[in-house]
Amino acid sequence: MPQHSLRKSQLIEYDNIAAGHEGVLSDKSGDVIVKPCKQAEIDFYYSTSSHPDFAAFTPIHMGELKLGTNVAATLAANTLPSPVHSDHEPADVLPILDTVTSDQPWIPTGGGRIATDTAIVLENVAAGFKKPNILDVKLGARLWADDAPPAKRAKLEKLAHETTSRLLGFRIAGMKTWQGSAALGQVGVNQDGYKTYDKNYGKNLKVTEIHQGFQNYFFMENAGVTKLLAKKVIQRFIRDLQEFREVLEHEESRLYSSSLLFIYEGDGNALEEAFNEERRLLEAGKGMNVEADNKEEGDEDEDDEDEDEGAEWPKVQVVKLIDFAHASWTPGQGADVNLLHGVKNLITIFGELVADLKVL
Repeated sequence: MPQHSLRKSQLIEYDNIAAGHEGVLSDKSGDVIVKPCKQAEIDFYYSTSSHPDFAAFTPIHMGELKLGTNVAATLAANTLPSPVHSDHEPADVLPILDTVTSDQPWIPTGGGRIATDTAIVLENVAAGFKKPNILDVKLGARLWADDAPPAKRAKLEKLAHETTSRLLGFRIAGMKTWQGSAALGQVGVNQDGYKTYDKNYGKNLKVTEIHQGFQNYFFMENAGVTKLLAKKVIQRFIRDLQEFREVLEHEESRLYSSSLLFIYEGDGNALEEAFNEERRLLEAGKGMNVEADNKEEGDEDEDDEDEDEGAEWPKVQVVKLIDFAHASWTPGQGADVNLLHGVKNLITIFGELVADLKVL
């Protein structure tokens, strides 16, 4: 696996997240993120190479990093690492070589920074979207792993019973939606035109309100996302979820407190253009196939090159499984019915959202 070289001075705070722990960093390009995590999560990412169908639904991982003592100290103080000022370039952030373990009792972080100086480098799934609308859905009716201490089990059981997790097998953990340029200055809308729904939003949603929760994510007509465009996006996500369900049904794993990260283009004009560009590329591809079929075998035309070769596929939507702090492969134990419960209900509810849209 190629190593992604980063320096301390290249790390900046990454704020385009909808849920999860604080302390996520990014390089200045925004193409990759650096997520502080425990070694177990890093190891699980590496293990997905033996499960390619599953790995296709996870962010591409580029290796592990040691943030270093100084960086860890600044993160613990709720600040960002500062560039090192010297006559020489600061040292590279080096890959982890061994694991540090701790026997200290469990203390809830409350979504704060994880006490670790290890991190994994991942592709930024939101990169390439003009205005990414982001949804984090926490999967599972059971949220604790077998090795969870009693206090943690009790806390997470209580959380599941008080939210949609217990009945639906998932809950909305957070959302960020672009409200359109006209929304600037409105209450709850930041300077970039985004509205954030934090973890408390999803925790307070009742099962009878879950449709409204998703409507607040998909139905963004003020941002140019018409009902027709929203319908197309939801249908794409249904297809993705159906494929993911098939993968889970053929894997033997246990994943606790993992999330599905949904992203789609929130700028209506850019979204419509992405659909149009997809159609153009698909039609061009069909034309090339017909032309190839009509050519005599061995007939070559060096001047006839595919003008779309290497063209970047337009960004419409993507869904990835994230958060593997409590994930493992469990040969002989069958599929993860806890995770599948939530995925199946998402497919059903998304289908109901489509049915409710009175558009062609």
